[in-house]
Amino acid sequence: MRDVIALGRPAASAPALIARMLSDGHAVGLHCDEHVRHRERDRAWCEEDTDRALERLRGLGADPQLWRTPWGETAPWTAEIAADRDLRLVDWSIDTHDWRGDSAADMFAATRPGLEPGAIILAHDGIGPGARRTDPAATLAYVSLVIEHARHAGLTLESLA
Repeated sequence: MRDVIALGRPAASAPALIARMLSDGHAVGLHCDEHVRHRERDRAWCEEDTDRALERLRGLGADPQLWRTPWGETAPWTAEIAADRDLRLVDWSIDTHDWRGDSAADMFAATRPGLEPGAIILAHDGIGPGARRTDPAATLAYVSLVIEHARHAGLTLESLA
């Protein structure tokens, strides 16, 4: 689990954190600059948002190859924007809903059936609008449960990058 998908604006305000992620070997991918659903804006706006976020992340030394759009939603032209910028769109098959504030045990119980080869887990380490939690402690504990499960189940944890 070495892929980090970053929002441009918050990443720019935490350059030391991005530098640490990169030095620790994490792949830093693109999320967005402003967290807006693509279908709520036109193509030009989304292109500008994407380019602004890429500029911020590249200015921090990252070279995003992966792009997870806000809420995983796309518009008819999202794939074209990705292709024009050599970005690979990624989605997830398991949503932890960790923003809700559920315990690690509850998140694991809810997601356990989907933990199989090829699964991609959506989890957040930041606190943002709508979050019902004050820190990422439960998500970190959840990740530990997933790692332990993977070891016992013979699953391999891999990077998307």
